[in-house]
Amino acid sequence: MSSHSSRFALRVACPSIRGVTAAIASYLSQNGCNISDSAQSDDSDTGRYFMRISFRSEDGKTLEQLADGFTSIAEKYEAEVEFFDESAKRKVILMVSRFGHCLNDLLYRWRIGALPIDIVGVISNHMDYQRVVVNHDIPFHCIKVTGENKPAAEAAQMRIVEDSGAELIVLARYMQVLSDEMCRKMTGRIINIHHSFLPSFKGANPYKQAFERGVKLIGATSHYVTADLDEGPIIEQDTVRVTHAQSAEDYVSLGRDVESQVLARAIHAHIHGRVFVNGNKTIVFPPSPGSYVSERMG
Repeated sequence: MSSHSSRFALRVACPSIRGVTAAIASYLSQNGCNISDSAQSDDSDTGRYFMRISFRSEDGKTLEQLADGFTSIAEKYEAEVEFFDESAKRKVILMVSRFGHCLNDLLYRWRIGALPIDIVGVISNHMDYQRVVVNHDIPFHCIKVTGENKPAAEAAQMRIVEDSGAELIVLARYMQVLSDEMCRKMTGRIINIHHSFLPSFKGANPYKQAFERGVKLIGATSHYVTADLDEGPIIEQDTVRVTHAQSAEDYVSLGRDVESQVLARAIHAHIHGRVFVNGNKTIVFPPSPGSYVSERMG
């Protein structure tokens, strides 16, 4: 695909300095680029500025040429910069244990094109979903994890990630705690999903615990994985209302639905470069025009 027909994007994160927006817009204009969408945010608390721009290169300049020419601006504003092709699919590894609702949902969205990613493998510590994955022509890797073999198991997982060229790991209800070393190595490149009852209702059967306490809202949270268990920067959240007339089984069913939707929306935001980590939180820009996303990704 030629540069003329490609949809490009630029991500910038830098200290909040006057003139950065104008400098970026002027650079793109001077290099024959037409901006189709722009979003920016200035955080006065952290003193950081974030910007994401979708554009087309109308004079045939490549991403490499545009990135090389942007170096002086990046240095001037001490900016972290990423140019990327919005049409290029990001390579993703999914990890799952014995709850398959998120895995099945992601495989379906991937198959129909609602989630434009390239699933290059599925890793599990059980064999439950081997047939499902293989039937999608996706490599399946079963790596058992115990207290004794955990370092070797994670090393095997990382070899799969590196050999496949995966840019993102998605924990689609993978129930093993990742080591601090793996979390640090993949900072900003591992997304997790869990119910939003934390720190309440820890341990087994959180939905049953919630039912017994008569909660009125069930939710889910998707976040980046850090060494602090379930406390990484939040990307996406949602809730669904429940009543006393529903059973504990209803809670589980509704909870699984909202978990699947929230995880899919978090992945969609990440792969399109709409998420910026800002300290312990995130800046998440809305989808660009033309970025396919079904209603509520549901």
